Amino acid sequence: MVLEEPRTPLQKTELQIPKPGTGQVLLRIHACAICRTDLHVADGELPDPKLPLIPGHEIVGVIAAVGESGTRFHPGDRVGAFWLGWTCGKCGFCGSGRENLCDRAKFHGYTLDGGYAEYVVVDERFCVPLPRHFSDAQAAPLLCAGVIGYRSFVKCGDAKRLGIYGFGAAAHIIAQVALAQGRELFAFTRRGDVEAQNFARSLGACWAGGSDEQPPELLDAAIIFAPVGALVPQALRAVNKGGTVVCGGIHMSDIPAFPYRILWEERSIMSVANVTRGDAEEFMTIASTVPLRTEVETFPLTEANEALSRLRDGRLQGAAVLVMN
Repeated sequence: MVLEEPRTPLQKTELQIPKPGTGQVLLRIHACAICRTDLHVADGELPDPKLPLIPGHEIVGVIAAVGESGTRFHPGDRVGAFWLGWTCGKCGFCGSGRENLCDRAKFHGYTLDGGYAEYVVVDERFCVPLPRHFSDAQAAPLLCAGVIGYRSFVKCGDAKRLGIYGFGAAAHIIAQVALAQGRELFAFTRRGDVEAQNFARSLGACWAGGSDEQPPELLDAAIIFAPVGALVPQALRAVNKGGTVVCGGIHMSDIPAFPYRILWEERSIMSVANVTRGDAEEFMTIASTVPLRTEVETFPLTEANEALSRLRDGRLQGAAVLVMN
């Protein structure tokens, strides 16, 4: 399913099966989850995508072929590929453990072809083995919703009372990690979204309400997954002195002006940009030990436009996943 131009529907297209080059592997794709970042690319909110483009960066597949010099995997191995698809390995960011900030980085489903397809070629260094007990569809959301959620969660430090704004795919995964660690979870959803609030409570949230509400007690940290800039000052008002507000998305509407007094007392705001291979490997270890479950709704590959539309309109609970024949 190919994006020819932003703000146009994806087109079903027949392409040649790609061949892996040096250090690459060919994946036969079994499933690919749909991420809000895919919407930002398709809707023209992220600049300069590769065009035409095969979107998708939460890719689960089996190694179908290994390119020259490939050593990490063998045909038949099940692996996942995530947002980060290549880095230079030479710049100051790469040399200091911050490859997620590499100026020359390439990304699946944005500047590299991704997983809305039956096959994809990826750099073997940017693949990760997957926990065995997850099915293909259930594993797919781990590769972005899970990994970016994990990086956002780590930025919260040892926060005991954690708020999450936007209770979708990333939130429902990292909420389970937080609860397994004994944190208290406060879920913020669209006003009146009783279904999402009940879903959060069913996972163990001690409170769930609208994103315009104040929690019953001040939070130690908050993660904002919804791409709504107005939630930043709202979250600042909800966190205690010394608290942290983490913006976990790649795109957000403008943050409105807010009074300094709600930032004062050493509250902080930080963004999360992309993920590293280390993030992916660490989170897969956690996913192998914490009793996580991913809520998914599956769609055939050819119904990618419908799945994107439902995500855009907020008509999904959990994650949408494309499955291939």
